[in-house]
Amino acid sequence: MTARRRPLVVAFDVNETLLDLAPVRAALVEAGQEPGLLATVFARTLVTGMAGTVTGTWFRFREAFDAALAQTSELDAGQRAAVADTFLELAPHADVEPALRRLTAAGIRVVALTHGSPGVAEAGLERGGITPLVERSLSSEVIRTWKPAREVYLWAAGSCAVAPERMALVAAHGWDVHGAQVAGLTGAWFPRAERSYPAVYADPHVAAADLAGIVDALLALPDA
Repeated sequence: MTARRRPLVVAFDVNETLLDLAPVRAALVEAGQEPGLLATVFARTLVTGMAGTVTGTWFRFREAFDAALAQTSELDAGQRAAVADTFLELAPHADVEPALRRLTAAGIRVVALTHGSPGVAEAGLERGGITPLVERSLSSEVIRTWKPAREVYLWAAGSCAVAPERMALVAAHGWDVHGAQVAGLTGAWFPRAERSYPAVYADPHVAAADLAGIVDALLALPDA
């Protein structure tokens, strides 16, 4: 594995990595659904979006989420829309603020990178009072592509005016880290949404037991 350098920019995945999906789960329960349905719907949403990317058929995250919810529940269109609206009520996990603060204090730029709907990341960061710690929120809806397409990570690096190898992607999803590494970024994974990193992928460049450990590892990388 090529030696990695300390990133100039750290991009964070949004859903589950930065923001807690608890409000969406609560909305499903309020609508009479089982709490475990969220995991199924979220996974099916990703499959739907990724299938569209592979086949060159693009659609928005909200459209994919609605389709997934229609496939897995008997909720009508109005009920499904009400559940989808709760993505604007998400808030950061408790470990996010100190992690971002440590990175910015070290002079590292922080951005959010999502294929989710524009406005979701911004609303969540604002709710958590951490908007000043994030330089910008990037939604790949702009380029009509879902992660883990290589183009998304290269677009993010270009948007931040850094070479791919000087950007890191932090995510609690192995597929996202894998995509970033294939595109030349430094991949950093920790267990939040998954118990283990998928063994079918090459090892993540950086891995730790929690987000604080990820920050430790990124800051420990050599500058040159």
